[in-house]
Amino acid sequence: MRAEKIERQSLYSEVTDRIIAELEEGRLPWVQPWDSAACGCTMPQNAGTGRKYSGINVLILWAEVVHRGFASQRWLTYRQAAAAGGNVCRGEKGTIICYADRFTPKAEAEAARGEDREARQVAFLKRFTVFNVEQCEGLPEAFTPEAVAVDPVLAIDEADALIAASDASFQIGGGEAFYSPSHDFVQVPPQAAFPEPINWYRTALHELGHWTGHGTRLDRDQKGGFGSEAYAKEELVAEMAAAFTCASLGIAPTVRHSDYIASWLSVLRGDDKAVFRAASQASKATDFLLALAEAEQ
Repeated sequence: MRAEKIERQSLYSEVTDRIIAELEEGRLPWVQPWDSAACGCTMPQNAGTGRKYSGINVLILWAEVVHRGFASQRWLTYRQAAAAGGNVCRGEKGTIICYADRFTPKAEAEAARGEDREARQVAFLKRFTVFNVEQCEGLPEAFTPEAVAVDPVLAIDEADALIAASDASFQIGGGEAFYSPSHDFVQVPPQAAFPEPINWYRTALHELGHWTGHGTRLDRDQKGGFGSEAYAKEELVAEMAAAFTCASLGIAPTVRHSDYIASWLSVLRGDDKAVFRAASQASKATDFLLALAEAEQ
């Protein structure tokens, strides 16, 4: 068990160090991919199962797409490539992602039954190595084509539908964008205030990311005042949620929320699990918003 704990800690540190390095260079890992990668704006997914990756794995795989110039957001394990009739090209290096969950050891379950209490669960973190489909050969055609790119106008329409489906108190006007937890409403300036109107959507989805954290929804800690650690953590969640939601809708904005980089760095340097928690909460926020939109279709 001690070895497993060391392994988890090592993975937390490795990923956090990568994110910190990006931030120190002034880059936001959850925004950067579409500045330099010749790749569609979408969420990474497993090419074999079609399942979209979530949480910290989104940031890991987006970063690999950028650094290695892949034009695909589709990934496979070595065994999946072989099972599909293909193989990983010789000399290719895979990308390590992780799977986190909790389980109840058999001895603990038995002890809990004997003591008439709830069994304690143990957290575990497993590493998996995946390869981009561009690193493979001999795969069936169904594994290699990208999903059809979403027409930008349709993507914006979908974002409008999502905002409407949220049924949030959503006010357009003023000169600032914000979410008020105490009054539970979002305010975003009109599109005319944005040099690039597409960035209005990212801002709107950022504030809706905050909106999902209200006590009646996903119940995140939103009590931190400006400049506090709690405030920085919530901003990190909303920022990632906006990026994940935009990618899910095929929207590639250019806006930067860089004002908080220093506070984010402070949080990440003090806790190597912080970015994992933030990415997980951001995925939950995105799923919450997308589910509301889907329910209205």
